[in-house]
Amino acid sequence: MPTITRQNIISSGLCIGCGSCVAQDGFKMKFDRYGQYKPSAPAAWLHSSSEQFARTCPFSPVAKNEDELAADHFLDPQVHDPLLGRFQAAYVGHVAEENFRASGSSGGMVSWVASELLRQGLVDGVAHVKAELKPEAEGHLFAYQISRTEEEVRAGAKSRYYPVELSEVIATIRAVPGRYAVVGIPCFIKTIRLLCADDALLRERIVFTLGLFCGHMKSARMVESFAWQMGLPIEEIAAVDYRLKNPERPANWYTAHLTLKDGRMAWKDWWHLVDGDWGAGFFQNSACNFCDDVVAETADIAFGDAWVEPYSSDGRGTNVVIVRSPVLHDLVIQAIEAGRLHLEQVDSNFVVNTQAAGFRQRREGLAFRLAWPHFGIRPHKRVRPTLRALPLRRKFIYIMRSQISTWSHRMFFAARLVHMPILYLAWARMALTVYHGLAYSRGRVGKLINICLRDKA
Repeated sequence: MPTITRQNIISSGLCIGCGSCVAQDGFKMKFDRYGQYKPSAPAAWLHSSSEQFARTCPFSPVAKNEDELAADHFLDPQVHDPLLGRFQAAYVGHVAEENFRASGSSGGMVSWVASELLRQGLVDGVAHVKAELKPEAEGHLFAYQISRTEEEVRAGAKSRYYPVELSEVIATIRAVPGRYAVVGIPCFIKTIRLLCADDALLRERIVFTLGLFCGHMKSARMVESFAWQMGLPIEEIAAVDYRLKNPERPANWYTAHLTLKDGRMAWKDWWHLVDGDWGAGFFQNSACNFCDDVVAETADIAFGDAWVEPYSSDGRGTNVVIVRSPVLHDLVIQAIEAGRLHLEQVDSNFVVNTQAAGFRQRREGLAFRLAWPHFGIRPHKRVRPTLRALPLRRKFIYIMRSQISTWSHRMFFAARLVHMPILYLAWARMALTVYHGLAYSRGRVGKLINICLRDKA
């Protein structure tokens, strides 16, 4: 195995931009030309090897995997599922008290649990992603911040499909005594687990982790693309709501909502955006092609959307919840009995079905991608590489998703460089048409693909 350095993790497409390495060494994370976080540090540091870095980078091939980390933390699970990991119980439903559900993207459970931890004195602060008050000055729209009151937590409700990094909030946790909860996507929670295993101070202070089910991470360019398509200058954007909630429409009808500095607003449904099909992979971070954790298997509690009927048609939003920590399970049970949470217990199959597309991409798709030629560091995952086990059409779908992911970054960079949005938008429209023809047999392209693959599927 080659020496594991920060640079060869980056050049191998395995850097998710979490910032764990600069948190250890005091450098900064900055956006690269594609709007993704990467370490900004001297070349000697980037090319140096470190056993600590190899142990704590979430995509390092020598770091503990999700199964190993979960086994360290969840010693007596009620259920051990190959896709969901170790857990005490799973639920579907929403928050019944106050307006948590109305103010969140889904059923309000993430903000409720974070607030409840503060209310019961189980933590002193919650590290989660919030909108920047002065995005132009900061150079980004969202960032990790620490909330110490329920009001501050609730101000950070809703989903953020935007790159963030952990280095500054980790530095704050190290510097300011207290007990903390951290909210994050699966690879970020894995990062926290790896850092805590390596750092006694973090292990003492980070007492709960709240995970978010994840399809993949987007770059900062996605919101710029949305602004282009709404005819708005990105420098005038003051606030972004990726999923404007409307109780009268199905929950999976996403609407992007942008607020300008002068108070004007613009919105557009995702299916009217050239890059609004999530599964196509526009602006996906390359490291997401090598992730096999959909449901934050190392988190004390994890939350997702209930993408099955009748819940996906309920515009008010519904959560799926996986509880792994016995302490948090007791907290949830008490709230259900008190009528504060409206949750029904469900089995593993129900949860898996709510995230079926994500598991196909992260398991069968990952097994296929791992068998492709790959230069540099090769990740060690919990699925075996194979080129054989899929129908030809599925293979083409996974290949095209990977190509869309790669070329959306490049085409947007080129269009941005020459100030010609149409260059990217025309390419994206063409790519989406071909992808829809391949994945869903839509339009003339779909008919042609069906003819070509009829005897080969």
